[in-house]
Amino acid sequence: MSFSALPSSFPHASLSHALAPLGWDDAWEAEFAPYAEQGLLPGRVVRVDRGQCDIMTADGIVRGDTAFVTPHDPLRVICTGDWAAVEAAGNPRYVKAYLPRRTAFVRSTSSQRSEGQILAANVDHAIIAVSLAVELDLGRIERFLALAWESGAQPLVVLTKADLVPDAATLGHLVQDVEATAPGVQVLTVSSVTGEGTDVLAAIVGDGTSVLLGISGAGKSTLANALLGAEVMETQAAREVDGKGRHTTTTRNLLALPGGGVLIDTPGLRGVGLWDAETGVGQVFSEIEEYAAHCRFHDCAHEAEPGCAVLAALESGELADRRLESYRKLLRENQRIVAKTDARLRSEIRRDWRMKSAEGRANHAAKRGGRV
Repeated sequence: MSFSALPSSFPHASLSHALAPLGWDDAWEAEFAPYAEQGLLPGRVVRVDRGQCDIMTADGIVRGDTAFVTPHDPLRVICTGDWAAVEAAGNPRYVKAYLPRRTAFVRSTSSQRSEGQILAANVDHAIIAVSLAVELDLGRIERFLALAWESGAQPLVVLTKADLVPDAATLGHLVQDVEATAPGVQVLTVSSVTGEGTDVLAAIVGDGTSVLLGISGAGKSTLANALLGAEVMETQAAREVDGKGRHTTTTRNLLALPGGGVLIDTPGLRGVGLWDAETGVGQVFSEIEEYAAHCRFHDCAHEAEPGCAVLAALESGELADRRLESYRKLLRENQRIVAKTDARLRSEIRRDWRMKSAEGRANHAAKRGGRV
């Protein structure tokens, strides 16, 4: 989808009534005050592409260059959903800074460099789209939920393509399985064919900023079109063999919804690695954390310790074996990425120290040479 199609998704009021339709409020205005004094303008990033971004300002969409905003830190680069401070004139306009993020959805990269990748910023609702056209992968749902909780946003699981499960009893069992996997999270079934659930979803996302997450073929773009009321996002049919789809969305785009609120549509995610998400993991497995609070030992590993309330719940059938195994797996993965990140940061600090020491020695030698 070309970006030229995006402006039509924004209500014209957003161009004449500042940025309120995009989520601008008194708190953002207070945060922006120092930049306003510098003559900079506020705007919300609606798309990022190769070092440049499209920013919706009170004057419309402008092209911004992000060269001045910490380009070498993956977690501090400009991201879709950011509120940016941009120059008042120029093409492109330089982005001088972005406001502190209220929430940020971050995953680890697939590389071996233990780096995080920010997918969306300042999000209120994290919508996890899961297709009912294929067998449910509860472990993947738990993984998405851990990142969603960690981001600070409120997760919502949307089971798409509900029309492909015509038997009400079967659909009910699938919903129950997901609800057991997502304590404290609303689970909603929707169908773009019948319209089931779309009105409920539209009411939820009509307040604040929402991000659509899921693997390719989960029906995110179709869901986005249903919420937008127009065929804005390109869609393709998923393969019948495994339900997988192609990446019809290749960038993260922020779109204004006709009923209020804004939506960030993201490309399908092949990998969903955790990134310092211990709190999020604990929230996903809140029942295990509650059992653990009653263990005899505060540092119980829930393996073979006497008086382990978690193992007791497992033996009594209150806790499913799959849940405990998934909990352990995600905790181990998170511990590994945190350890790698700490090691990388320590290495960067040492490298920076060595560079500064070398510069100091060179400067000292130059001064001595100058006196000879």
